[in-house]
Amino acid sequence: LLPAGVEIILDLSRLMSRILHPMPTGIDRVELVYARTLLTLVPEQLHFAAVNPFGFYGRLPREAVVHFLDEIEARWANETARPRRAMFAGAARTLTRLRPRRVPKAVEGIRRYYVQASPHHLDNEDRVAAKLRIENARFIALVHDLIPIEYPEYARPNGAATHIRRIRTMADLASGLIANSGSTAQSMARFLGESGAGPLIRVAHLGSDPLPEGSDPSPIVQPYFVVLSTIEPRKNHLLLLNIWRRMIETLGPERTPHLAIIGRRGWENENVVDMLERSTAIQGHIHEFSGLSDRMVGTLLRRARALLCPSFAEGFGMPVTEALLCGTPVICSDLPALREAGGSVPDFIDPLDGPEWIKAIMDYSVDAPGRRSQQIARLDGWTPPSWQGHIETVLKLIADIDLNGNARA
Repeated sequence: LLPAGVEIILDLSRLMSRILHPMPTGIDRVELVYARTLLTLVPEQLHFAAVNPFGFYGRLPREAVVHFLDEIEARWANETARPRRAMFAGAARTLTRLRPRRVPKAVEGIRRYYVQASPHHLDNEDRVAAKLRIENARFIALVHDLIPIEYPEYARPNGAATHIRRIRTMADLASGLIANSGSTAQSMARFLGESGAGPLIRVAHLGSDPLPEGSDPSPIVQPYFVVLSTIEPRKNHLLLLNIWRRMIETLGPERTPHLAIIGRRGWENENVVDMLERSTAIQGHIHEFSGLSDRMVGTLLRRARALLCPSFAEGFGMPVTEALLCGTPVICSDLPALREAGGSVPDFIDPLDGPEWIKAIMDYSVDAPGRRSQQIARLDGWTPPSWQGHIETVLKLIADIDLNGNARA
């Protein structure tokens, strides 16, 4: 898969920074899968490195990394959170095992490629450049999206400026970039401009693994729907809450399905939080969950009538592929990235078309033959993106850069 003489150094800074977080974000999952899949495909050519939470950079011993990956995967799958004291004690032991080691001197004839699957520290170009100098390595990075730049209204305060620094670091330092979708690749190309200069860009859709099934965290009256994402403005939770209020008012509580909102509360969400906490009209029909294990999420998703994803902007759309892998239909916004994720299987609706969302939700609520059964039938022809295919694209990009002698180093 890789030419002889090529070494990969995989950055695990993001995972180490999240050592006290009980549940993962999507980016956390991606970094872990990169580690697992590269260990399977190119174990002899793989090394690990990180800037630890105390700011020290260095190589990480393989045995300690594998132990760390086992620990966090078990924690994510666990159905009960550990006591905080136990989490601190475990984190201390892990960080001790993963203390950074000195970077070995470069060996003649060995070409190093530093691979980073998260945006961690990319807003500090000098720090990234220093790591590359220490390693004497070319840089390969995964681009998740340019949403804070293209849609600054959905970002945290100063989010656009921070993300511009991240993308500029990749543009200035990387020899190659992996875009998680064709939509993201087009956004990156626009950022780079028309000159054609800059890193090589390849598209590799994010893979997805079936979520495990476990106990039900809280039985919900059927029929119910699921929205799976951090509660933030671009995810458009406010549309769903207003839809549910309208359905309760016009159809009555007995005919209105339920909604499970799975995800932590994010930023700039005053209106959504006000409705969740103060709207008596929707209480009893809206169920909010945060910090659920993978098993609990998998159970809720499999029993739902459909996943709802009314986002205004997406880089790819992992919840779409996760739902379809569970056999759960998807109703989502008509966005290019979500069409890449779900192909022709989901029902696509404009994120501002409230009446059409209500119509689809009610159609999917019943067991009679209709839109839901039609989508389930379409699932037979859907091929999910695989992590092995994604990583093979990464390795092919590295091999092509190595063969063509890309000047950036």
